Amino acid sequence: MTHIKVGTVERDSTVEKVEQILQGAMQEFLKHGYAGTSMDKVAVAAGVSKATVYSHFQDKEGLFKVLIEKLARKKFNHIFGTEPLEGKPITVLRQIGTKALEQMETDQEHCAFMRVLIGESGRFPELAQICVRAMMKPSLEALSQYMGAHPELEINDPEAVARILVGTLVHFHIVQDVMHGKDILPMESDRVIDAVTHLIVNSAK
Repeated sequence: MTHIKVGTVERDSTVEKVEQILQGAMQEFLKHGYAGTSMDKVAVAAGVSKATVYSHFQDKEGLFKVLIEKLARKKFNHIFGTEPLEGKPITVLRQIGTKALEQMETDQEHCAFMRVLIGESGRFPELAQICVRAMMKPSLEALSQYMGAHPELEINDPEAVARILVGTLVHFHIVQDVMHGKDILPMESDRVIDAVTHLIVNSAK
């Protein structure tokens, strides 16, 4: 006799539906921007009913927030892992910089999404704030804690130095990829990573 775990099946179905809706939402946000996307369009793109969309997400802003938070978790775990940072600063900081730029350069969906977010931030500042809170804040906190735990770096303000590191990487990505500046300002990402890493590590010498 076959036993069916109804609760598990229902949970699996719910997770699949949410993922379906998020994929449809991403497709619509990239195509039409935030203002041009409606819950009706998301439902059509996701292949579900409008009632199904609203059963999981109260409104468009809530849907957008969940989408950003999902991308942020994926990005953070890829770059920082799930355990506290450990190792020599020169190695750890270089690895973080390399993983961050590799992900930003190869993930075309992320790049396109950032264009939408930046473009809509003037009219919808709360959306940009969600991004800062979900994507930037955890990364800065992880780096600040790591550098603060390494007195040999002789960093008086780990939080400010973390912003310098992240800001350098984000600026490089925006200029090269988001704003299509590779041909105008050509530079290998390794050069930027090595330079900012050495500035942080060698400043103590």
